[in-house]
Amino acid sequence: MPVTFQDYYQTLGVTRTATAEDIKQAFRQLARVHHPDVAKNKITGEAKFKEINEAYEVLGDPEKRKRYDELGPNWQENGPGPSDRATAPGGGPDFEFTGTGFSDFFESFFSGRQGGFASSRGFANRGRGETEFPQPGRDIEADLLVTLEEVLRGSQRKVTLRRPGMDGAAERTNTYQVRIPPGMREGQRIRLAGQGGPGHGGASAGDLYLRVRYARHPDLRVQGDDIHCDLDLAPWEAVLGVKAKISTLANATILRVPPGTTAGTQLRVRGQGLPREDGTRGDLYATVRLQVPPAVTGEERVLWEKLAATATFHPRNPS
Repeated sequence: MPVTFQDYYQTLGVTRTATAEDIKQAFRQLARVHHPDVAKNKITGEAKFKEINEAYEVLGDPEKRKRYDELGPNWQENGPGPSDRATAPGGGPDFEFTGTGFSDFFESFFSGRQGGFASSRGFANRGRGETEFPQPGRDIEADLLVTLEEVLRGSQRKVTLRRPGMDGAAERTNTYQVRIPPGMREGQRIRLAGQGGPGHGGASAGDLYLRVRYARHPDLRVQGDDIHCDLDLAPWEAVLGVKAKISTLANATILRVPPGTTAGTQLRVRGQGLPREDGTRGDLYATVRLQVPPAVTGEERVLWEKLAATATFHPRNPS
């Protein structure tokens, strides 16, 4: 089946001249609306969230964005893509995956997908007879987009693989119920034994591997077992202290910010990170960022001026 071009700039609603910061902000705004946990329609929200993630996966990476811009909408006229594509012998059609969270366009040009059927059968002449050499089937590998919520709780995913026909045989489609166990790490692979390319001459079939790729979260970042986020505070909240509501993978929690907290301070919430092999969880770290009002009312200005006149703290001369 033909691969359809994906307009990632249109998906994120930005122009082709958008800066890296413009792209990041557009992704975060859209992701907050369409994230499956908050979307009004879970089904359409999940589909849109995956589209947004795919677009950001490409446009948010300078190298991938450059490659994408070089392809352009007329990519088919520029020849095949640079990545290894899973093809049948003789330049046949690619494997086609559904349910992985990525489009065929992404899989063809920006994924590490690889594999394919073994090349045509080999024969050795023995007199007038022909003997087929045993030839194991090749492994097939594709990316699987997994949300951080799925990493926390685990999930089941229906993945379909369409295989091109071989030696005159009709194409074949297989659907698998793939279990994503809690705690899967990015780059780890889920193995479906014997579901790769077919073997020949009595040799075994290859395996199908689905390599985990984390979906980008609009507010949370992964570092090892831990989750990181930003915590925006007003100046008076940093001075006086505050109880701030922050998001975690499971639900929102209240974080106590002590008085006198400075920008860059990391506040830890134990046990709110990713699952570990021993059954425990990593931690969540909130990094403080101070936000200054972009404008103030006349009354607010009077109060700020009074504070400036009476304050004993002088940041450029603290002594």
